[in-house]
Amino acid sequence: MARQADGMPEVPALGIIMLHTRFPRVVGDIGNPETFTFPVRYRIVAQATVDRVVRADGLSAALVDGFVAAAHELAAAGVAGLTTSCGFVAICQNELARRCPLPMVASSLCQVPLVQAALQAGRRVGVITIDARKLTPEHLAAVGAPADTPFVGTEGGTELTRVIERDLQELDPAKACQDVLDAGEALVAKAPDVGAIVLECTNMAPYARALALHLGLPVFDILSLLEWWHRSLHPPRFGDAGRLV
Repeated sequence: MARQADGMPEVPALGIIMLHTRFPRVVGDIGNPETFTFPVRYRIVAQATVDRVVRADGLSAALVDGFVAAAHELAAAGVAGLTTSCGFVAICQNELARRCPLPMVASSLCQVPLVQAALQAGRRVGVITIDARKLTPEHLAAVGAPADTPFVGTEGGTELTRVIERDLQELDPAKACQDVLDAGEALVAKAPDVGAIVLECTNMAPYARALALHLGLPVFDILSLLEWWHRSLHPPRFGDAGRLV
């Protein structure tokens, strides 16, 4: 690892394997480098369009190979760990972790078991997804989440799912946020025992705080996962008397 002028290791970059999309990447979206407080490097998998990844029957073998190839390119570029830009890649978590040259967290859904373990008795994690018609128990089981995890999607809204799934080049963030808030209300109405929410879709992260304030519940997204993930790859530095620097 390279070193800074003070002799300390440089902060390592996180490698993000991206779908091939055109829709806007506002600050807070995984595809906008200004979202992060640490370095990131991107690799786009050309064949990984939304319609080929966000689907109930999982990713094709050729598409998984494309993700693995991108992982090797990012590893060669010097990143310290890997993730992807779509929560539906959860279904390939085990295969990607096995085949990639660096540790891999494929999906925001990887947080579900950890969040569940932190909740009080009688409470469970709920999920908001970009399309509830396509998220399956297989996606959940692949990351160790209970098969009966309650979830709802934003496909009934007016903006977010429409823009993402059609890969449109204009997005109204206020309308997208409202879609997420509406989905959150639907989720707690469907499952009143929900004690925390995990956002499957990486493009929902810009609206996570608004949802948490709206519902009064903890909300976890791809950024909460990656902050933890990157910190584990880059332990904090301590100076004199144990002070964090």
